[in-house]
Amino acid sequence: MSVPIDISEEAGVRFLHFGSEWVQGAMRLRKPWSLELVYTREMMAGLLLHPRPWPRKVLLIGLGAGSLARFVHHHLPDAVCTVVEIAPEVHAVARQFFRLPDENARFRVVIGDGAQYVMDTDAHWDLIAVDGFDRHARAGDLATLPFYQACWTRLSERGVMAVNLFSGQRGFKGRQDAIREAFDGRLCMLPPSETGNAIALAVRGAPIELSHDTLLARAAALKADCGLDLHPTLKRLDAAGGLPDGRLSV
Repeated sequence: MSVPIDISEEAGVRFLHFGSEWVQGAMRLRKPWSLELVYTREMMAGLLLHPRPWPRKVLLIGLGAGSLARFVHHHLPDAVCTVVEIAPEVHAVARQFFRLPDENARFRVVIGDGAQYVMDTDAHWDLIAVDGFDRHARAGDLATLPFYQACWTRLSERGVMAVNLFSGQRGFKGRQDAIREAFDGRLCMLPPSETGNAIALAVRGAPIELSHDTLLARAAALKADCGLDLHPTLKRLDAAGGLPDGRLSV
């Protein structure tokens, strides 16, 4: 079944919708490589956990308006990025209206089922970002324990999985529990944003222990380097008790 697609513009920002007013993606026309929506910025919060040039290999599941794809391709020149999108019409719209990069040695798009792709491949990635929903905000197989277990298997030894969850959605806690089980408890949940998006960061490899000062320094470097401002995210995480004793442990 095809995806109903609508495009709107307001105050210099172009929005993608799947047959409703619910925003599926956005691009500021004057800053196409920046991340306009808060949740997309927080999908890149894994950049706080490891120093550059991490990540070298990135998998994005769900294309939408191509926000993460544009950001990775433009701001992470050391990274090779693969995007898996189930709907070819979404890919076409992203190319026509949202300045999706041309495919080359560093960037490619695969049309297919993201969950099946992860389960069938033998590739490994440093960062897997999962942001796949249908028009009714259902994630299907992307919301299951077997999928999260497959992601753990396909991550490198310093791998991070970022998943966009909806805090007000039925099954929110169950998805957290499934991620926590698949990653043996190695989960940091970012507090929900005003839109209800809550980003799960699950990690593989050696334990990560970062002081608040180190996180602030890395956030400042990211803002200076690529305009990614995660200071508000760290403030919310601290206020929610996510930095006990002034440290992030995951």
